Amino acid sequence: MNIPYSWLKELVPALPPLTELEPVFAQLGLPLEGVEDVPAPPEGVLLVTVTAAEQIEGTQLTKLTLDAGPHGERVIASGAPNAVGLPAGTMVALVSPGTTLGGMTYGVRALQGVESWGMAASAKELGVGESSAGLMLFPAGTAKPGTPMQELWAADQVLDVEVTPNRADVLSALGLARDLAAFLKLDLNEPPSGPAAKGEGEIRVSLPDKGRVIERDPTQKLRFGCDHFVARTVSGLRNGPAPLWMQRRVTLSGMRSIDLIVDTSNYVMLELGQPTALYDRRDVAGDQILVAFGRRQGETVHDLMGHEQTVGPEDLLILDGQERPISTVAEAFENASQPQPGQGVLGIAGIMGGDHGHVRADTTNVVVEVAHFDPVLLRRTSTRLSLKTDAVYRYERGVDPLLPTRAAARLVGLLGEAGGTVHPGATVVGQPEVPGRIEATGTQIRALLGMDVSTAEMRDILTRLGCAVEGEGDQLSVVPPSWRIDMAIWQDLAEEVARLHGYAHLPEQLPTLRVHESNVGAEREGVARAGLRRTLAGLGFQEVVTYTFTSDEEAGKARAEQPGVRLRNPLTADRTGMRTALYPSLLKAAAMQTGGERTLLFEIGRIFPASGETERLGLLMRGPLAAKTHEAGVAGDFRAFRGLVESLAGTLGAGLEVQQLRGAAVPPALHPGIAGEVVWNGQSVGWLGALHPEIAQAFGLKGETFLLEAALPLPGREWAFRDPSRAPAAWRDLAVIAPQAVSYGEVAAALRQEGGPLLQQVEPFDVFVGEQIGAGNRSVAVRLTYQGERTLTEEEIDGVFQRQIAAVKAQGWSIRER
Repeated sequence: MNIPYSWLKELVPALPPLTELEPVFAQLGLPLEGVEDVPAPPEGVLLVTVTAAEQIEGTQLTKLTLDAGPHGERVIASGAPNAVGLPAGTMVALVSPGTTLGGMTYGVRALQGVESWGMAASAKELGVGESSAGLMLFPAGTAKPGTPMQELWAADQVLDVEVTPNRADVLSALGLARDLAAFLKLDLNEPPSGPAAKGEGEIRVSLPDKGRVIERDPTQKLRFGCDHFVARTVSGLRNGPAPLWMQRRVTLSGMRSIDLIVDTSNYVMLELGQPTALYDRRDVAGDQILVAFGRRQGETVHDLMGHEQTVGPEDLLILDGQERPISTVAEAFENASQPQPGQGVLGIAGIMGGDHGHVRADTTNVVVEVAHFDPVLLRRTSTRLSLKTDAVYRYERGVDPLLPTRAAARLVGLLGEAGGTVHPGATVVGQPEVPGRIEATGTQIRALLGMDVSTAEMRDILTRLGCAVEGEGDQLSVVPPSWRIDMAIWQDLAEEVARLHGYAHLPEQLPTLRVHESNVGAEREGVARAGLRRTLAGLGFQEVVTYTFTSDEEAGKARAEQPGVRLRNPLTADRTGMRTALYPSLLKAAAMQTGGERTLLFEIGRIFPASGETERLGLLMRGPLAAKTHEAGVAGDFRAFRGLVESLAGTLGAGLEVQQLRGAAVPPALHPGIAGEVVWNGQSVGWLGALHPEIAQAFGLKGETFLLEAALPLPGREWAFRDPSRAPAAWRDLAVIAPQAVSYGEVAAALRQEGGPLLQQVEPFDVFVGEQIGAGNRSVAVRLTYQGERTLTEEEIDGVFQRQIAAVKAQGWSIRER
């Protein structure tokens, strides 16, 4: 948020210089992102009066005749669009000859037969704003013609304050000044209040039916869109440029000056933090305003910029009384005829005005709207419509529910000062909710903060912040001010005490932490996950963090389950649902890798399949495991990938088995012939294998790609210490002939089942296929290791060995004799 230092200085006169103020902002939790020095215009920039504006025939230039005071009458040629038909008496900023501005020195030059004496400047050319769309205009009589602009527009410093989402109360000059005054214990000058309303207003207003609600947090009450609405009227206005002082503050705050009426609305928002809207009274049919939800899905309205917006029953609209006699909302909808798009719609509530009813150059009578809207509702609508305005930026963070009456008085007061006639009455509808009472004790707050702050000082801090504080002794009974909607529980009070007492006073010693018995072991999963990450990084994998959002197209391309959890307001068209698997994200990341021959990626993240949300581990390998040097490298084949997975299990002390998958059991993402089930510590956790070639082609991946996806947390096992046996081990070699469709895992499982406690290891060392063992068969040679607590006899070993041979033959397999 941008705010001129001079504005804060006006509200807090004793404010120290900015050099001393910068650390204060940081201590308040509102650090400065930057400070911009805005110099005054050079001496040669003069405020002059336009006496005539004539179009130069055959050109797009306008001849302006100017009263430059001591410099006499001067003429310039201007190509600015708003110079056309400029009313006499309007004042502009003139860069006189010999003046250097923005690195350019201006003089007298001939333009289309006109001796142009300098140049009339825009806000950007003057260095006081970003707009270069037209000349900067000022009301007649702002100052004597020929007055140097630097006397009217002094040098200033603009502060760029970082405001966190919970501090909506400081999104204004008053809110920021209020916080500074409370921290520094300085007096605050409140802005003028404006004329209070007397009697009923002329505009009839109807709010939404309280039966129409939107979902809120379960701990909060249901709200129905708009709970407070104030309408006032002003007539006899002459729309034109806003006063110079107002333009100065609006432009230095980062907004573009439009005209008197719009600038005044923006100024009140910048000053008090309350967005407002003004409508041309000619367009408010029947002097009636209806705040209502859209009638049906797909209804179209035209916004202030002339763009067509599609709204629905969940969007709040501001309608006029055109063919809508106000009784109840339901009856108004039932009896209303369908308007044409943009007709009768004054605006999308709290977000943007409509094309119908907007303020124009000839607007003289206005209806002022100041309301309090539900932040959740507005945030949903603005996100869905992609309409982000300064108003909704404040509304969606939470505006003071009691502010509309004050803001309306301030707004009509400023319009009255500009020549309008303020009508005395006001229409006030609805009853806003205000913050409730919070009970706390000083002991509670001290225990939470670890700070030695007296209860009396706590009372002083909270009172300076605008709270009503009661209670005796250690008791604190606090009612937060209406503008602090973020203060709801006693921990919020503690946060404010710490903030204003000063975080620098936090003690250096660490507080004593007592672990509750219910939390014992709570860190176990986190520790296991950290160990998993370290091990994978040690094996050469690089962690990626990808979006949990996906689309039907991406899921289809990866042959993954279609997303069942849909986003109401997707960020982009390719992120419309929650992912159901990790590997599509890894494939997308691998496809973006450029350079290098090897890709090793892993991700730990959540997926959202139909079976329910779960956490998963995903691995991906592409390319050779090690590049070739002089003779050979390490190929990036399935054996290398499986070896990495086995190394992972071995490092983590887990037992790993990979059992071949066939037929319908093969996941759609994998090659039908290279797919396995991952069994971790005896439990099936996922799958691994080679990526299906068609999926690889769809993602533009050349060469073999290997994947693993497993459920987390990985199952552990009970650990027990046992002394290694001092007895020697014994070995037997066995070659099993079985059909090639039989996996090694099935052979090893049969041998382990009969091996009993004496069998320590089954290790394959040879595979043979040939005519000698018959077509369609293969021989798998394994080494069997036996060991006990004592030296085993030949009879004991042969007994186990013969049982294993019998088990093999019982499966219909045979033993290779030679």
